[in-house]
Amino acid sequence: MTVSTSLVSLKTSGGRRAAPAGVRGPRPFGSRVYIETYGCQMNINDTELMEGMLAEEGFVRVDGPERADVILVNTCAIREHAERRVRGRIGELQRHRKRRPELVLGVTGCMAQRLGPRLMEEAVGVDLVAGPDAYRGLPELIGSIQANAIERGQTLLELDAEENYEGVASVRQQGVSAWITVQRGCDHRCTFCIVPYVRGSEKNRAPEAILAETRRAVADGFSEVVLLGQTVNSYRFDDGDFATLLRAVSRVDGIRRVRFTSPHPNDVTPELLGVMAEEPAVCRQLHLPVQSGSNRVLKRMVRRYTSEVFLEKVEATRREVPGIALSTDVIVGFPGETEADFEATLELMRGVRFDDAYTYRYSLREGTPATRFPAADFVPDEVGGERLERLIGVHRAIQREINESEVGTVREVLVERPARSPGDVLGRTEQNKVVAFPGDRGRIGVYTTVRLTGTTGATFMGVPCHADEGGFRFVT
Repeated sequence: MTVSTSLVSLKTSGGRRAAPAGVRGPRPFGSRVYIETYGCQMNINDTELMEGMLAEEGFVRVDGPERADVILVNTCAIREHAERRVRGRIGELQRHRKRRPELVLGVTGCMAQRLGPRLMEEAVGVDLVAGPDAYRGLPELIGSIQANAIERGQTLLELDAEENYEGVASVRQQGVSAWITVQRGCDHRCTFCIVPYVRGSEKNRAPEAILAETRRAVADGFSEVVLLGQTVNSYRFDDGDFATLLRAVSRVDGIRRVRFTSPHPNDVTPELLGVMAEEPAVCRQLHLPVQSGSNRVLKRMVRRYTSEVFLEKVEATRREVPGIALSTDVIVGFPGETEADFEATLELMRGVRFDDAYTYRYSLREGTPATRFPAADFVPDEVGGERLERLIGVHRAIQREINESEVGTVREVLVERPARSPGDVLGRTEQNKVVAFPGDRGRIGVYTTVRLTGTTGATFMGVPCHADEGGFRFVT
């Protein structure tokens, strides 16, 4: 456990954290809090959890740092670039102390967990640091700092094997999708990944709690939910697996679309594919991270599958769920990757033809097993950069060909927000493809039938039309 000497986290019944010992002080009612979020969907959901806990204790959410008494920066540690952005942002936020010296500035999330007290040494002016399992302690800690009951510069960094934030009502402020965490942490130990070390081991929520949260989301006006987990389809609870959970969520009254991210290829089972094929509310879209097309690199990454096994999963998915769109993650320049290894990745990309791909150059993360590879194995930055450019070129050409073949078809689009192009709105199809078409803010949150009229390669343009102009699956 890593905590400051003046804060000892205690446990009460039900898994809730008690207030830090000896620091109970008056919490100014109505303190205004602003949370800025960096990173993945899990971080977005964690921000909603923090806002829910703070709201229960009388804190009031504001939309900008200039009005806040408390500023929290919820962070990501996956890549060095994300951490550099956060450090720069912390420096920018210090200017608000000129008008409000009593301001409390905290850093939460994965970067906070990874760096701990070092973060306060490297980023002057940080008053508290809290990791992903310590959010229950935030209201009391912030209030105690505001009341001058304790000094600034506190840490809450205990990883809790039981903390699933049950009983906390998320505050969903924007968007048309409700993010629902079903699993926290990860039991995989991919050598490139920091997640198990900043979020702990896998913890799965009870299905009853997940279904109750789904019903609350429907009551709040959401018809699309996204189930979240580091390796979401490895979910197990008692005798139930992820396929069982997915089917149950998709059948909740009022749910029209269900997505999930991010699955692991090893847990793409016949049962899961059966649910995706049979349940109309489950979107025909699957994110399937391959990371590399080289078996030698996959073994070094400890991905626990080969490229041949991955391709078998792709074949089974497309056979069982016709019309499914596939996306992936790819890392290039992993330690020891040769030109032949990289060519194997390009060959896999050309063979699978993903609808979308998130591509990265390997970023060394302190604390991950990959740091122990021999220095001679590390791929020079210029080589990794050149490989990334080639990979992006191959993917974009494939993506354009796929999307151009869909021009003229009709799709159901859930409108999310205004588009950059004046007079247009932006939404997503069941296959998670982005479409811009004429409309105003009144369409946000509305399902609209759209004919695809063109594509930029990654994004479609379209026009509203009648449903009977094209054959596609409706959910009622």
